[in-house]
Amino acid sequence: MSDRVEVRKTHKLFIGGAFPRSESGRTYEVLSARGKFLANASKASRKDGRNAVTAARKAFGGWAKRTGYNRGQILYRVAEVMEGRRDQFVADVRAAEGVSEKRANAIVDSAIDTWVWYAGWADKIAQVAGNANAVNGPFFNLTSPEPTGVIAIAAPQESSLLGLVEVLAPVLAAGNCAVLVSSNDRPLPAVTLAEVLATADVPGGVVNILTGDIAEIGPWLATHQDVNGIDLTGVDDPEIARSLEADGAVNLKRIVRPGTPTGESLSRITNFVEAKTVWHPIGV
Repeated sequence: MSDRVEVRKTHKLFIGGAFPRSESGRTYEVLSARGKFLANASKASRKDGRNAVTAARKAFGGWAKRTGYNRGQILYRVAEVMEGRRDQFVADVRAAEGVSEKRANAIVDSAIDTWVWYAGWADKIAQVAGNANAVNGPFFNLTSPEPTGVIAIAAPQESSLLGLVEVLAPVLAAGNCAVLVSSNDRPLPAVTLAEVLATADVPGGVVNILTGDIAEIGPWLATHQDVNGIDLTGVDDPEIARSLEADGAVNLKRIVRPGTPTGESLSRITNFVEAKTVWHPIGV
């Protein structure tokens, strides 16, 4: 029996619920932690970034208007689909990060559990981050959290799956839409997650995943007038981080700086919510 010819993959971007190639036609080789060729990945350009922002903005109105309960159901569905594909995620994490099978299983477990945790908070954050304010007069004064809008995210470079989920899930739980740039050297877990999102009831455009270099794509996202916030957690270079933060001032974007703790945290949700306060008279 002859040996099969190896089928080498060229992974695409995830924009607007579809999987387009980079408009530039560029790709780059993805290597394992041991230097073995794994696949080719699309190298996103600034135009790909603009297309992703357009898709996110188009999806934002519908996603933000959904009830927190419904968003929680969808995030939980992501966890369910990941559970069904855990073997592929384990293989991706092992290849990308060079960890043992036991450690890779623990990472995948934590990533799935993180989706479940934020799914549970999607319909409860309003009670924690909102409140009835005391006022001296015949009024009700109520504050409630609302999503910020389109958030650009630089995923952690080393933690190819868990770190990515830890920065993405809270943004979605709050009702925002995301344009995420994956780990440059370890993008395959993000590609597999994109395939999960495409089949897990997440509306097209709510999450857009770009593979490539944050140093190239980041400035175009940071200066884009239709991006409302930037999470710089995954930017390792201090000079690039400072430049992107300065660029974000063009329309007063909310900024999460590098080094901000990840993990399961309510502050990760409230980083990208706005406080809306309403006054209402008491009585007729």
